[in-house]
Amino acid sequence: MIHSLWFRLLMAFTMVIVITLGTVFLFTGQAMRAEVQQFEERIEEARLGKMEFELSNYYLHQGSWEGIQPFVEQWGNFYEWHIIVTDADGIVVADSEGELLGQLYEPHSPSRPIAVPRTPHSLGTLYVSSESSAGADFPLFYVLFDRIGRFLLWGCLIAVGIAVAITFFLSRRILAPVKDLTLAAKRLGQGDLSQRVQFKVKDKGEVQELAQAFNSMASDLEHAEKLRRNLVADVAHELRTPLSNIRGYLEAIRDGVIKPDPATVRSLDEEAMLLSRLVDDLQELTLAEAGALKLVYQAEDIAELIKQAVTPWQPSVAAKEISLSFDLPDKLPPVNIDWQRISQVVHNLLENAATHTGKGDTITVSATRQGDWVEVSVSDTGEGIPVEDLPNIFERFYRVDKSRARATGGSGLGLSITKRLVEAHGGNIEAQSELGRGSRFSFTVPIAE
Repeated sequence: MIHSLWFRLLMAFTMVIVITLGTVFLFTGQAMRAEVQQFEERIEEARLGKMEFELSNYYLHQGSWEGIQPFVEQWGNFYEWHIIVTDADGIVVADSEGELLGQLYEPHSPSRPIAVPRTPHSLGTLYVSSESSAGADFPLFYVLFDRIGRFLLWGCLIAVGIAVAITFFLSRRILAPVKDLTLAAKRLGQGDLSQRVQFKVKDKGEVQELAQAFNSMASDLEHAEKLRRNLVADVAHELRTPLSNIRGYLEAIRDGVIKPDPATVRSLDEEAMLLSRLVDDLQELTLAEAGALKLVYQAEDIAELIKQAVTPWQPSVAAKEISLSFDLPDKLPPVNIDWQRISQVVHNLLENAATHTGKGDTITVSATRQGDWVEVSVSDTGEGIPVEDLPNIFERFYRVDKSRARATGGSGLGLSITKRLVEAHGGNIEAQSELGRGSRFSFTVPIAE
């Protein structure tokens, strides 16, 4: 428990609250003590002033200090002071304790002169020393101070208790989403990729961002797992078809149903080539996704590359009565590419366009400069791609034709490989299409410096 974030948060808040209230209590107590001491000093000063006034009036009315002793004793008992009054010659004429009468007094305490009002004539000296402890002269004020201090102390303790309780509930509320995230992460780690963290729309801040990041990660993992399962199923399907054909031919030859003539050998060779191409495509895609493809970058003429890539396709598309052309500006800057890999990209896009166009359609390859990049596009007026399929066309083994007929496409790896090759050059590839009106695939490659 002591290692939990909730406990640490609670202890941190509690320490801050205790230190804050303790500091307030300390400074408030010190300020109150200072005020009480100042008030005590002012009261004492007023008493001494009144005592001086009474002594000077007594002397002026009596003409001497005779008979002053009872008054000094009364003051000493009342105020709990040791009061000594001497005449102008320093002889003790009154002592609240009655021990020094008639003696020459040697001062041991602060003195205050007794003079005739508004004249410099001195009548004697008043000496006062306190016989009580601090606060004994003003017990009411110190009792008040003590009670106020207790009130502040109890107030601080109650405030600490309330603050700790509030902190307890707030910390649990704050950390509740974190606990939900922890539980969801554990279930996710156990293989339940459907886990999502629910959060309130009004909740803002880092916790919500963390929940959104977790949900996004869970969605990506779920999608990746789905693709992995699809990959296994697709690879099995793509391998099963040519293997089944090869096995069928071999069984037929063994049973004497067909003869191993050149036509049969050619069919077997085609199936073996299909298997070999599938394996090669899978290996190339794996290397591209791992960033392990070896690319030889050089400054190349992209227009010449496009012309060479288009030329081999002219006879096959002409046989289908498809128009294939290119639209290139007079001057395009050299691009920093691997010639063989970008040729493969253009070849894959042309193969895809030729597969999905028919009699009377057109295929156009063009290139334009876009800032520090050259954009190459392959457009056709073929059947187009449904909107719901567009986001997935670059996925491995994804095919718009769910029947996976040979006539409508290959293994479904061509566009995935194309995307990885373009990204390996630092470029981007995108597709635009409208069902029944054709498609446009475009990618960018960097201009050579």
